[in-house]
Amino acid sequence: MSDNKPLRVLFCMGINQNFMDAPRDEQLEVWAAFGEMWNAIHDMDGVEVIGNMDDDQSMVGPSAGYPWTTYLLADVADYDRVVACCNLFRSTEVGQGPYKLWRYAKVEARIGRELIVQRS
Repeated sequence: MSDNKPLRVLFCMGINQNFMDAPRDEQLEVWAAFGEMWNAIHDMDGVEVIGNMDDDQSMVGPSAGYPWTTYLLADVADYDRVVACCNLFRSTEVGQGPYKLWRYAKVEARIGRELIVQRS
């Protein structure tokens, strides 16, 4: 088994009640911050985004756990980069206010490996 293989990570992201209760202008600031965080993950060295899925059309309201609001699947070079991706929720500012993204959304990283099944 090679130690050089990246970690296969499913970032599970949920919008919480603070977002639902926020005025429309604040929600738009949160959406802008969410986009900043999303792009930072895509741009991070050692992270290759494979895909994403958003089930906001079939799930309404906040998500405190499964089912999540959106998912991002990526190959990540190492555990420290997984943590750096999650830390974007702690460091990404929302608008000019005192709050960071984690006030409105949460992330949980599921870490595994690629499953390879040999075809017969």
